Amino acid sequence: MYTGIMRRELYQNLLAWKQSKYRKPLVLKGARQTGKTWLVKEFGRNEFQNLYVFNCDKTPEIADIFSRGYDTTRIIRDLEALLGTRIQPENSLLFFDEIQQVPTALAALKYFCEDAPQYYVASAGSLLGLAIHEGVSYPVGKTDEMTLYPLTFPEFVMASESGGIRYRKLCADAVGDLDTLRESFMDLLRQYYFTGGMPEAVQAYVDNRQPSDIRAIQKTIIADYTLDISKHAPKEILGRIHQVWNSIPQQLVKQNRKFIYGDIQKGARAKDFEPAIQWLIDAGMVAKVSRVRKAGIPLKYYEDFNAFKLFLSDLGLMGAMVDAPISQLVSQKNIFTEYKGSFSEQYVFQQLQKYISNGIFYYSAENSQAEIDFLLQTAEHLVPVEVKAEENLRAKSLRQFASQYPGSRPVRVSMSPFRKETWMVNVPLYAASRIMDAVREEVP
Repeated sequence: MYTGIMRRELYQNLLAWKQSKYRKPLVLKGARQTGKTWLVKEFGRNEFQNLYVFNCDKTPEIADIFSRGYDTTRIIRDLEALLGTRIQPENSLLFFDEIQQVPTALAALKYFCEDAPQYYVASAGSLLGLAIHEGVSYPVGKTDEMTLYPLTFPEFVMASESGGIRYRKLCADAVGDLDTLRESFMDLLRQYYFTGGMPEAVQAYVDNRQPSDIRAIQKTIIADYTLDISKHAPKEILGRIHQVWNSIPQQLVKQNRKFIYGDIQKGARAKDFEPAIQWLIDAGMVAKVSRVRKAGIPLKYYEDFNAFKLFLSDLGLMGAMVDAPISQLVSQKNIFTEYKGSFSEQYVFQQLQKYISNGIFYYSAENSQAEIDFLLQTAEHLVPVEVKAEENLRAKSLRQFASQYPGSRPVRVSMSPFRKETWMVNVPLYAASRIMDAVREEVP
């Protein structure tokens, strides 16, 4: 039974992976410091009789074992010699942490899939390391892949309380029934805007709730990310990656958050900076939301590759990057309207990223200022989402979109309580993770 206070919803996916008869070796991906190692160890300790952890970064013998070929019988024998014990496949989890440090171990997952499927094999690695591995081929189609993001707001709610009552309500109750705890959820959301979802920052919040400690952790993570750029980035684009990374705060606080190359440097051109942007995306440090030039299903078909927004991996890191005053984030009522709503848009994206698997886009009409912050889709319907952090809830662009696309299911995410109107549904900010549930409740 999983009882850890830092409850991660991906744990349920790990359980399903263990129980599947079609199980393949697992690769758990994610940006640095999102909690991959902790989660797999927690899973291994709770769900298996034996957990064997092989740290590919700190155990040189691992590289030697995999350098001598991919005979899984020999590999298991060598691992047993390293451990000093027999490995029982039916009740043991083999966990290769920081697997990107040993590319041959990553390649060997293919052979565990084909020749030794009886073994439970899991691995974890940073998106950066997995993206730039060299010298061997990635085992495409021979692994099960999962991505771990920073904690969502529901996961933060779970971590902040011991019983999990509000967490269960936030995740399970009808969206309209959540208003009974509105003030409680809004207070927690204010804390989440500051803390964000990086596990170390959330743990510091749970332990002592000292804002200065949390901000120090966030600054350290940002510094580590900057060091990663210098350490791993190709020299020919290193300077441009730093330029893009340093421009992110300015890009995020604009009224129109479309990425503007000219904000990096005067006269900057797309072809000069596209590789740098892609490198940051591959590293999991930023995420890209593309514009669609026309609203239709499937949205991917109408993607405009020349217009996009960039979001950071975490809301708390965003606050630290822009040096948002701690007092504003922690105590002031107007935090949801500060910085032109950029914090709220980043927050909503962070919830969507975890729960939406078929693409997140935004929409802007040709020759018009009308723009929809996010555009999603169900199997049959477009779901335009407008984020309104301020009290003024006029949704001119959303209403215009609803008129132009009468079969759509418009959603406004705002500080107001849940309510259904004849043409759209209003979802409170704290329930942003439940947008698609609200839409399903709305659809006849």
